[in-house]
Amino acid sequence: MKKFIIPFMALSALILISAKGHKQQPDSLTLEGAWELVSFYNYGTDNQITDTIPTADGYRQIKMYQAGKVMWTRYVPKDSVEWFGYGSYTNTPDQLIETLEYGSNSMMRIIDTLRVFKFELLLGEEHFTQITVDDEGQRVFSENYKRLH
Repeated sequence: MKKFIIPFMALSALILISAKGHKQQPDSLTLEGAWELVSFYNYGTDNQITDTIPTADGYRQIKMYQAGKVMWTRYVPKDSVEWFGYGSYTNTPDQLIETLEYGSNSMMRIIDTLRVFKFELLLGEEHFTQITVDDEGQRVFSENYKRLH
C-alpha cells in the first residue's frame, strides 16, 4: 500500500504545481468590464483619421458592460450638466449596438428621439473603439477607450 501512496502523492503535488502556474487565455475578446474614454478621432472622406483629440484634464467618461447591460457616465469639471445612461447592448466582432432605456435629464432628451446607437467596433484586449458611421458607410467620429483594471 505504501508503494502506491508515495508515488500518488508525488504525482498529485506535481499536477497541482503545474496547474497553478498555468494561466488560462480567454477564448475570445469581450467588452465585459469597465472602460475609460481616452481620446476621440475625426475621419476624412477616405476613412482615414484626420484628427486625434485627447480628453481634457479632469474629463472622465466611463462605460461598463456586463451580462448584456451597459451603463456609462461622464464628468466634465466645467459643466454642471449631468450625463449618464443605462440600457442593453449586443456586439459582434465588428459592430456594437447600444439600446438606452434610461438616463440623466440631458440624456433622456436624446433617448426620446434616438434610443438605439449603432457603431462600428474595433475590439482588442485592452482597448476598444466605437466608430460612428454615416448613411453611406463612411467613418465620421470615434470614441477610444482603455480597459480599467
